[in-house]
Amino acid sequence: MNRSSGILMHIASLPGKYGIGTFGKEAYEFCDFLKKAGQKYWQILPLGPTSFGDSPYQSFSAFAGNPYFIDFDLLNEDGLLEIKDYDSINFGGNVLDIDYGLVFKEKMKVLRKAYENSKSKNIEELKLFEEEEDYWLEDYALYMAIKSYFNLESWQTWDEDIRLRKPEAKEKYKKLLSDEISYWKFLQYEFYKQWKLLKSYVNNLDIEIIGDMPIYVAEDSADVWATPEAFLLHKKTLKPLSVAGCPPDIFSDTGQLWGNPIYDWNYMEKTDYKWWIDRIKQSLNLYDVLRIDHFKGFESYWSIPYSDSTAENGEWIKGPGMKVFTAIKDELGEVNIIAEDLGTLTEETIKLRNDTGFPGMKILTFAFDTDSSNPFLPHNYDKNFIVYTGTHDNDTVRGWMETTAPKDQVKKAIEYLQLNKEEGYNWGFIRGAWSSVADVSIAVMQDFLDLGNEARINLPSTIGDNWRWRVKCDAFNDKLAEKIYKVTKTYGRCE
Repeated sequence: MNRSSGILMHIASLPGKYGIGTFGKEAYEFCDFLKKAGQKYWQILPLGPTSFGDSPYQSFSAFAGNPYFIDFDLLNEDGLLEIKDYDSINFGGNVLDIDYGLVFKEKMKVLRKAYENSKSKNIEELKLFEEEEDYWLEDYALYMAIKSYFNLESWQTWDEDIRLRKPEAKEKYKKLLSDEISYWKFLQYEFYKQWKLLKSYVNNLDIEIIGDMPIYVAEDSADVWATPEAFLLHKKTLKPLSVAGCPPDIFSDTGQLWGNPIYDWNYMEKTDYKWWIDRIKQSLNLYDVLRIDHFKGFESYWSIPYSDSTAENGEWIKGPGMKVFTAIKDELGEVNIIAEDLGTLTEETIKLRNDTGFPGMKILTFAFDTDSSNPFLPHNYDKNFIVYTGTHDNDTVRGWMETTAPKDQVKKAIEYLQLNKEEGYNWGFIRGAWSSVADVSIAVMQDFLDLGNEARINLPSTIGDNWRWRVKCDAFNDKLAEKIYKVTKTYGRCE
């Protein structure tokens, strides 16, 4: 990656009238803003369909896209909707907040109408899409159709015959739910169609998309239901034997219990890591660069007994290491991957990252809790890193300075980065990242807008108020673009 910079801004957080950000007009306007600001990268969060808690890191599929991002106006242009079908719907009184309950209730009704209107249109294109994506689409559409039939309950609660995917049960539900299956395929067709048009527009501006891929998949997902042999599950009940998380640390006395099933890496190796190769290939069809979340899990992972209510009783187990990445490279060639190597780094994890050649990550708000040897301080960077002011899991710079950080860390940050209120603390942090030797620097959109922790998108290990932030409709203006371009140009990150 050449010396450059970018902005982290999730699709859901884009402005617009219909409850949640989409692949429509506002997304294209943001692309134009990135170009004016001299940015090379647009980083987004995972695009998968969200489940309980609305987290893009807990998805119903590692391959499917979130139908919430399908744009109504684009469907109108294609003759699948009339404006009256969606223009007066109430998606909540606050355009800066995503009401996921309303989005689910109202948006899916409109998309159902678009599906009904599509039945005599684009037949050949849809058929071709289904053939090209059959290796995951068939199972996903069947899974979602059955899930709807069982009132959206987890597949673990379904009738035993279909929970265990007995052939006669699968055939029964394919016949019973044939129209519902077609509906879920249609949603994926529209998602991919609209996304590819947007991505093409971005790439034509000489901007690349950095996408995010969680290392694990959700227990309630088409992936675990369709390929239980790829996970450590009980042979008869298909309940996980153990689940993923993080051990206790200074942030949590009981650790983090994520609840994702653990991969059966022996199975993965016996099948030449085909599942992972398919997943990486699909992701790199969606994105230009792929950030793999919790990269450490490939070196070793924290395995917690399924029945435990905290992460305290887990144990470290060795992961596949370079074997999985060698298999990926052998099949796909050189791949553009960023290793999310945050957390407690062991020598083994650092070696794995170095062996892959993937750039790691630095977070500037992590730099001030120790002394001058802190690896997140810019003077300790090597070039092969991506430096962030913060990510979706961190407070904004303003929120960190005003409420989150201890006073001694704020003092160190002011002294080290020579922060002052006239410039703006947020711009001082951006300057610190942009002036570093790291090949790429990225800041969340909230930091460019100098927003406080009311704009924080996620507080890890909490449920309820996360993933809801949306930007104001007039945020992407020329004045801000010029200011970003100036600091980008000053530190040699654009032409």
